[in-house]
Amino acid sequence: MKSRYRVVIIGGGVVGASIAYHLTKLGWTDIALLERSVLTAGSSWHAAGGIHTLNADPNISALQAYTIDLLPEIEKESGINIGLHMTGGILMARDPDRWDWLKGSYRVMQSMGIDDSALVTPAQIKELCPLVNTDDLLGGMTSAREGYVDPSGVVHAYARAAKNRGADIIEHNRVLALKRLPSLEWQVETEKGTILAEHVVNAGGLWAKQLGRMVGVELPVTPMEHHYLVTEAIPEVAALPAEMPTIVDLDGFSYMRQEQKGMLLGVYEINHKHWQMDGAPWDYGMDLIQEDPDRISDELAMAFHRYPVLERAGIKRWVNGAFTFSPDGNPLVGPVRGMRNYWVACGVMAGFLQGGGVGKSLAEWMVHGQAEADIFGMDIARYGEFAANREFIRQTTGQFYSRRFIMTYPNEHLPAGRPLKTPGAYDGMTAAGAKWAGGWGLELPLYFAPDGFEEKPSLRRSNAFDIVNAEARAVRDRAGILDITGFSRYEVTGPGAEAWLNQLLACRLPKPGRAKLAPMLGHDGRLKGDLTVLNWGDGYWLMGSYYLREWHMRWFEDHMDAGVTLRDLSDQVTGFAIAGPKSREILQKLTHQDVSALPLLGCTQMDLGLLRTRVARMSITGELGYEINCSALEHATLRRMLLEAGKDLGLVEFGFASGNALRLEKSFGIWNREFTQGYAPSQTGLDRFIDWEKQGFIGEAAARAARLAPSAQVLVTLEVFAKDADCSGYEPIWADGGLIGYVTSGGYGPCVGKSLAIAMVDRAHAAEGTVLSTHIIGEECRAVVIAASPYDPQGRAMRA
Repeated sequence: MKSRYRVVIIGGGVVGASIAYHLTKLGWTDIALLERSVLTAGSSWHAAGGIHTLNADPNISALQAYTIDLLPEIEKESGINIGLHMTGGILMARDPDRWDWLKGSYRVMQSMGIDDSALVTPAQIKELCPLVNTDDLLGGMTSAREGYVDPSGVVHAYARAAKNRGADIIEHNRVLALKRLPSLEWQVETEKGTILAEHVVNAGGLWAKQLGRMVGVELPVTPMEHHYLVTEAIPEVAALPAEMPTIVDLDGFSYMRQEQKGMLLGVYEINHKHWQMDGAPWDYGMDLIQEDPDRISDELAMAFHRYPVLERAGIKRWVNGAFTFSPDGNPLVGPVRGMRNYWVACGVMAGFLQGGGVGKSLAEWMVHGQAEADIFGMDIARYGEFAANREFIRQTTGQFYSRRFIMTYPNEHLPAGRPLKTPGAYDGMTAAGAKWAGGWGLELPLYFAPDGFEEKPSLRRSNAFDIVNAEARAVRDRAGILDITGFSRYEVTGPGAEAWLNQLLACRLPKPGRAKLAPMLGHDGRLKGDLTVLNWGDGYWLMGSYYLREWHMRWFEDHMDAGVTLRDLSDQVTGFAIAGPKSREILQKLTHQDVSALPLLGCTQMDLGLLRTRVARMSITGELGYEINCSALEHATLRRMLLEAGKDLGLVEFGFASGNALRLEKSFGIWNREFTQGYAPSQTGLDRFIDWEKQGFIGEAAARAARLAPSAQVLVTLEVFAKDADCSGYEPIWADGGLIGYVTSGGYGPCVGKSLAIAMVDRAHAAEGTVLSTHIIGEECRAVVIAASPYDPQGRAMRA
């Protein structure tokens, strides 16, 4: 062990070993991997080792596919047998909605380029695995890239390959303390001495919580118990001509694979159980937790129904081990805000499935400044401080675990960790019928319904369809107000504010009293934000999405200049948007100022009744509209004032569900759908907001280079000839039987009377009038490229 390394990785499980391997592969070889016990001690050694490609986040699915393809290479490079069994796999469904979901998932897999899956009938499932009881099944989805590995072999293979490339693998050396030095290096105190490191990676698994607390970081992870059993030899298994495929019984909450001549059966039980919520004891390692068959008896009964041979099989061993989970079940990866060169890679509950992708992405991030793939779904910055609350962690991780194999409908909003943060007018909006969704700890209104209404979860148009459409039409015909607490607001002041913003943003900065749409780029020229910048005259605001606050603040602070004061106002300043042809008339009732004097994309201070507000003329609906900003304590007052002023003009309240329909009718993109860090501005149309005459903004060189080479794909608007369901995202787009793109978002346009979608397609198929097709819940639908902004394409309403 040396006294100084470029990188110290803490944790000798599959994730830590994968990070070490990928860093060395990218040329960083001055690395130490520290393990408190021996490699695999923790969760890795007792994992079932299953691998498959399906994930609710298509970007993570792609990284899982990368991991699977990498495993044979690791085996060859290291010379260690990883016990790779590519048996293929089957996901099975007996519930009609679940079967519809599988048919849709099959198409999503195709849209992500994963083309080794197929839908199969119960008879075909029986042919693939005769031991399955298929009497009550509707069908399934097979995948060729599915199977299992020897967990110990995989970890040692990653570690051996990293060591061969120059990394040091140091076992039996627990980290005792971490300290940040004035030199900005990390002092890593271990049982074998002190190490200085430029970078530290927390890949501590069951001990990630304690490692975070060493530097004052409270990570939203916790261990939970997980059972599986291994049977003794079963004659029917031994008699099979080939190894069984791995099988997931989605409606039975279980997974199964062959283990020698027996079976391995694991369950995600509804009656979940947390274990050592503050992290495993330091002396825990190659240990298991006492099994509790009674707690999983219902799931075992369903498994015995599905695999009747289990009724006659003896149990050779139980495994009840601990795995760490995050609130949404996805890993926590990336740099921690405010902790320069402190990286995390934890909460990877599916380590052998995701370990390769996590290692690749984090290594790219460390070496190149950004991962190749868009991994926001794994980014630690998708959570804020609110998620470190113990009760929030308990509720959300428990909900995820128990619903691991339970389908969540697109219009279903789960209760764990809610309500947490509520708008000032929450009680008033609730009394008015608001139905809520949670976003980054905040309650967001979806729509306003009559007393007693409950939306039924559905993959198709739900019973809220008419309510949402009526709200949207009321906005177009008269006016509506929308709670905009869910917008982020950052104040930028100081003598260096203008110079800093010119570097941060790719647009030309607005003059006092004006606002602009503001693309923000990464160093690679790809998007980092679709913000709005407002110049109030006494300082600037940046506005964006509330759920991106931690992500954006990390970026801002990482690129901060002297002479700049930055404040996140998002919990102190809130407001309402008012939109529709009557909106100006309503506002004028509340102020002595001339509302008509405010131009499109103008902003000013405005007295509304007793309130001193900041008002900007802009609209997410494509109508004449204004965004009114007030303090959080004034939110309820502002709502009452607006409703009173607009009651004789037909003013309604509307939510983000109808807001989504309205923005689709205008072909307005949103972040994480049309705009992501995986896209270049030229793909999305945001390049038209870049000021190509200015120099020195982040990502300039890469953006200019991309401008000279037209992107292979572009966004288009589609009319989809759907029946009782609409696109929601990631559905494939076909031309003459070939895959040429995928849907970024979709829904019904109530004011144009069409099912609409925005899609990223090959440029050769982007011309207006091009006939394409897509699949919605597995059913093929005709689609046609139409002109952008099917409602009011000239923008006359917004400019009125």
